[in-house]
Amino acid sequence: MFVDFQKEVDKRRGDILADLFRLLQIKSEREDSKADAKHPFGPGPVQALEHFLKMAERDGYETKNVNNYAGHFEYGQGEEVLGIFAHLDVVPAGSGWNIDPYLPEIINGKLYARGASDDKGPTIACYYGLKIIKELGLPVSKKVRFIVGTDEESGWADMDYYFEHVGLPEPDFGFSPDAYFPIINGEKGNVTAYLHFGGDNGGSFSLKSFNGGLRDNMVPEAATAVFSAPVSLSELQAKLDAFTADYQPAAELKEEAGDFVLSFYGKSAHGSTPEAGVNGATYLALFLSQFDFAGAAKAYLELAGKTLLDDHDANKIGLAYTDEKMGSVSMNPGVFQFKADAKDNTIALNFRYPQGMDAQTIKAGLEKLAGIQKVTLSKRQHEPHYVPMDDPLVSTLLSVYEKHTGDKGHEWVIGGGTFGRLLKRGVAFGAMFPHSEDTMHQANEFIEVEDLYKAAAIYAEAIYELIK
Repeated sequence: MFVDFQKEVDKRRGDILADLFRLLQIKSEREDSKADAKHPFGPGPVQALEHFLKMAERDGYETKNVNNYAGHFEYGQGEEVLGIFAHLDVVPAGSGWNIDPYLPEIINGKLYARGASDDKGPTIACYYGLKIIKELGLPVSKKVRFIVGTDEESGWADMDYYFEHVGLPEPDFGFSPDAYFPIINGEKGNVTAYLHFGGDNGGSFSLKSFNGGLRDNMVPEAATAVFSAPVSLSELQAKLDAFTADYQPAAELKEEAGDFVLSFYGKSAHGSTPEAGVNGATYLALFLSQFDFAGAAKAYLELAGKTLLDDHDANKIGLAYTDEKMGSVSMNPGVFQFKADAKDNTIALNFRYPQGMDAQTIKAGLEKLAGIQKVTLSKRQHEPHYVPMDDPLVSTLLSVYEKHTGDKGHEWVIGGGTFGRLLKRGVAFGAMFPHSEDTMHQANEFIEVEDLYKAAAIYAEAIYELIK
């Protein structure tokens, strides 16, 4: 049966944008301070989940909300189940936006909003791909379970809870619309290591606090330190001006209640591509490390500013490693927290690592660093994941991509982690095209509107080919 899926998408352009705009207006950032039994990650993610499930009910699906952690709906029939895994939570918007990040706007063909490309835009595109199959009544022999989570950006506790409580077997195979075309059939391992420090000072300069970063999987755009020093504001400003003349970040210095408050401003980026950002925290530490700090404060600043600065491949910390198929280790210093006299201050390092390496090797290497008290690892860890090219799931998805774009498909391994790795036969598939600009986790995140429509058509045909 021939179906012009792009034509079917074009008939629904207005509906696609209307549903997407409503979803993008929900501030679905994780807020632990507002979490409770009914809102495990705060009210925003729950609001997004409830909105999405109501949208599915509007379109005739029977939905299931698994205690506000995640939800799903199903379509079709058959013993085999195709799982589609998307997520409705977003990373914090941060600063530097030209628009309100939760009032989506289309400017010069680009739809700007937090979540436009990660992952609400692709989620709606994929949703409409399945909706087209349903509305056309196309014959299918397998079932689709469309699953949406609410904690993908922070720790995947949503999926842990979902699989434990949903009462259904895992899907047999599946994909996540949360990455790039032509396909992501390999993902590096993912672990966050925490370097622990004391809080003592000692020198003529005294560090009161140092804070930077919003999530370990984001390059810290901004960081602020509060410290005392036996110098004048003008003397310190002169040194700062000389420093910023040589380095990228902007800086702001002021004096408050006898202390200096210094902020550095870099550029955010996804934690899997730290080289695409400018880490404001490590540059702030580099500037401060030239002064007479002592004790744990000195160790903290020197490690952050001299060792971690631009060490994207983990070479300076002695953990560089490359696998022929999966590529190299990457490291992102994501969150910095220091308070004078506190017993436990930390730097969170997010690692993406290929096969041939493991989390314990990373921990052992970090324990050799000078000045730290100990190293701990995140509870949530992901081993490297790979689905071979000859798997029918991979070959089918690539075939559909090639048909719609005219481009040759190829395998791709990334440092980013997606829900595709939840299944042994799971991959990530779109919605970002090779020509697209990657603005995920950045200010002014956007998706090209025409790319959104093209992705929807690819999803429609891909889903149909997998379940017909």
